[in-house]
Amino acid sequence: MAIDFVARGQDLELKGIRKEFPGFVAVDNLDLKIPAGEFFALLGPSGCGKTTTLRMIAGLESPTQGEILLGGKDIAGMKPHERPVNTVFQNYALFPHMSVLENVAFGIRQRKVAEPLPMAQQALAMVELEHLAQRRPQQLSGGQQQRVALARALVNRPSLLLLDEPLGALDLKLRRQMQIELKAIQMEVGLTFLHVTHDQEEAMDMADTVAVMNNGHIEQLGAPEALYERPKTAFVAKFLGQSNIFIGKVAESNSETTSIDFNGKKITGLTSRSEKHTGKIAIGVRPEKTNFHEEEPAATSGLNILGPGEITDIRFTGVSNQYQIDIPDVGEITVFAQNVGRSPVIELGAKVFVSWKVEHSFGLADLPSGAEEAE
Repeated sequence: MAIDFVARGQDLELKGIRKEFPGFVAVDNLDLKIPAGEFFALLGPSGCGKTTTLRMIAGLESPTQGEILLGGKDIAGMKPHERPVNTVFQNYALFPHMSVLENVAFGIRQRKVAEPLPMAQQALAMVELEHLAQRRPQQLSGGQQQRVALARALVNRPSLLLLDEPLGALDLKLRRQMQIELKAIQMEVGLTFLHVTHDQEEAMDMADTVAVMNNGHIEQLGAPEALYERPKTAFVAKFLGQSNIFIGKVAESNSETTSIDFNGKKITGLTSRSEKHTGKIAIGVRPEKTNFHEEEPAATSGLNILGPGEITDIRFTGVSNQYQIDIPDVGEITVFAQNVGRSPVIELGAKVFVSWKVEHSFGLADLPSGAEEAE
């Protein structure tokens, strides 16, 4: 008996979802649409509301207001077991007294599905664990237990699979291996995956679309590369990797470029990559987009140049060296230089200039927290 695991995903849409707890609002007027068959990541720090959102979709929490639509049907009033939704948790939640096979078959036995064991065997084959069917969970590695939990969720053929920090308990090497495997399984079965995580690298590696969540609402949503290359808020710029951010009043803006006066120094970005073009704004650049030089570069309209400054810290991070450069009237700037066997400058205390292309700047819609008070 073959099991059809393929292309059963459905659209998920949240409309005006709000969740209040005594004394605070965990999720505030959240609107979100996830197309069928997409691997979607809900990313954010602890306490941002992402897990509460997942629990409302799963039916483990009830929204204070709003609709949860799956395939166009409002499931907000349905009990958890009535929803075509399954969840994989960080702790796996496997039954220690059952074999791996019985763990996977448990849910479909409860639903009185005919021939549950052959279906469970096929689900185990999908995660390449059929040879361990008779073992107990405690006899498996963390990665193997994770796959069993995934098989148990997939065997129910849900329309939506929720993943709640599923790789958080694994070591780095195994976590990266499981990221590849999870993505491959999602593409094979065609389900809609909603992955909740605080791990930026994990979300960027696996998801088709990432929503960055903060204080109960979504700050920015889009493809991973778009969010990283063009963050729109200070929170996204800082949460997704590192950023050098400069705040100043707009000194000049036209259809091509927007420049600010930063402590008497001109910093420029493309107008098309800026959210605001008047008043006080923040312009940022990623550390890997910057360079440093022992001699001052030739000034051009397409280049931002700051310095000279002093190298105050050097850190070897494997694929790159991370430099902290302290520039008078500017502050500290972080520069990543790719580790290709030699670095242009390696000694602490060296005097250098920092530059980056205008096209690599991004202009934010808001100012970093505390910037107004600092002024």
